[in-house]
Amino acid sequence: MNESKKRKAEASNRDKAQKKSKQWRVPKKSQPNYVTPSIEPGDSGIWATCEMGKEGKSVTDLRDLFEEYAKKLYNSPEEQADGEDSDEVAEADIEAEIKKEVQGMKSKVTKKEALFQSVNMDIQCVLFFKTRPPVEPVSFVHTICKDAAKGATQRARFVKRLSPMAMMGKATEDGLAKVADAVLGPTFYGDEDGLKFAIRPTRRNHNVMKRDDIIKQIARAVGGNHKVDLKGYDRLILVDVYKNILGMSVVGSDYDELKQYNLAEIYDPTPKPEAKTSNGAGSEVKDKDDNPPSNVAANEPGRKDIVITLEKSEGDKTSLDLQKAAAGDAHLTAS
Repeated sequence: MNESKKRKAEASNRDKAQKKSKQWRVPKKSQPNYVTPSIEPGDSGIWATCEMGKEGKSVTDLRDLFEEYAKKLYNSPEEQADGEDSDEVAEADIEAEIKKEVQGMKSKVTKKEALFQSVNMDIQCVLFFKTRPPVEPVSFVHTICKDAAKGATQRARFVKRLSPMAMMGKATEDGLAKVADAVLGPTFYGDEDGLKFAIRPTRRNHNVMKRDDIIKQIARAVGGNHKVDLKGYDRLILVDVYKNILGMSVVGSDYDELKQYNLAEIYDPTPKPEAKTSNGAGSEVKDKDDNPPSNVAANEPGRKDIVITLEKSEGDKTSLDLQKAAAGDAHLTAS
């Protein structure tokens, strides 16, 4: 009898101990929620390509590079905040000092994440950074590439091309029209007429809007007061389409001179083909990875001493005709 009461008492004590231990658990709802960054219509940012398998390293290198240039171009608000807090911290007591340091750390992280925010893309070798004012993606990337061309130290060795996007939108005809109106207006809708322009669209994992349709719609948006020129352009319109989003920007006439904003090419240019000799023959030039150049195809096996150059003029002519036709239609409509 006594043993039975003893066992019940022990069981009751165990239940009470378990209930008490549960009371000390931290509720899940108190844990902070992290929202994954995404690209939304109206955003601005910078596309980047990198070597395969180096996406993580490239994100870190680019963030450091971007933040360094933000401090140089936009007067480093983070460092100014440190200076303003220093006098107040000296006069505060220990508790207030700790509180200020914690708040300062949080504010710095928030500022940096808001200024350059990496968006995870589910495609190899492609990165995207959202930006916020005062960062203006086109002038920002142009400055980085100009400095690289002048011999600045290479900071992101696995990064290739940077593509600034002044505005993002939905990858639909209506979305393209809204983005074009906002991005093209400051350049083409002002008092300056007769600008020479070209359009270069890039599509990734997208097959809804055709390349030719994108070119025609943008050329009509530019209007008939400007002239199409694929080689000697004054302004180049870049359009990047990825899945259900698109971005657009207008860059200057030195875009090709700066290797199309390809940092890898700026720091280590691919050798140009040698000049033809007196008999008209030219030596074959290999790309950096020792593969045949993209515009050269080898003959049949056993004839490795001869190469055939593939013509690209037909594709350029098609693009030129499309842009001229669309611009001509816009001119007729306006008149």
